[in-house]
Amino acid sequence: MKTTATLILALLTLIGCGASTGPEPENPLDMPYNVDIDSADFLAAADITGNTFFPVIPGTTYVYVGENEDGETVRVEEIHTTDTTVVMGVTCVVINAREFEAGELVEDTFDWYAQDIYGNMWYFGEDSREMEDGEIVSYHGSWEAGVEGALPGIIMLAHPIEGMWYRQEYWAGEAEDVAQVLSLDATVSVPFGDFSNCLQTAEWNPLEPGIVEHKFYAPNVGLLRAVAVKGESGHEDLSEITAN
Repeated sequence: MKTTATLILALLTLIGCGASTGPEPENPLDMPYNVDIDSADFLAAADITGNTFFPVIPGTTYVYVGENEDGETVRVEEIHTTDTTVVMGVTCVVINAREFEAGELVEDTFDWYAQDIYGNMWYFGEDSREMEDGEIVSYHGSWEAGVEGALPGIIMLAHPIEGMWYRQEYWAGEAEDVAQVLSLDATVSVPFGDFSNCLQTAEWNPLEPGIVEHKFYAPNVGLLRAVAVKGESGHEDLSEITAN
């Protein structure tokens, strides 16, 4: 059955507004995924601010530090740019994520996000470049909603509730990340500070079974920590937020 984006957004809004007695959505892997995107359901780029757990702040950079599974130092810079791009008729803001391992740039990615009128943050794709010695060696991981059957997903719910599942992206056989809300009262300490009432999610890709990552988000700050909990090791913690 084909479901419009508007109906999905209305369902998420009703659940998020406190309908605690209603049934929670089923595991999205058990359901077909097909959304119609209407640009009228999304904010103009100038009005995109993000939501409680996923703020969008043009002109700032989030810096994360940690280790990969090989024990090498990892540094990730997420640059909230003032750039925009149009995908499926929706204007998206661009966040540039640059990953360094042992001081060398290994990935340079431009992610495309849009905010709907209900406050959910949608993920419309990415332009990903794997780097080696300063040169692009692969565009593996790149995808664009509306191209070759790919569809956008929700990267952050406006009103998450414990147990809720949702698709973050969808390109069959290529990009199928899903997430589930685990907690809304986690406590987290990272180099940037100590935080309570945090959102904790589990995120994984069914195309890579056995690998699970947990992420922690602080209200009005955003992502604090990403840590591999199954199948891999490594972590990244928020170290600083700077003005560009």
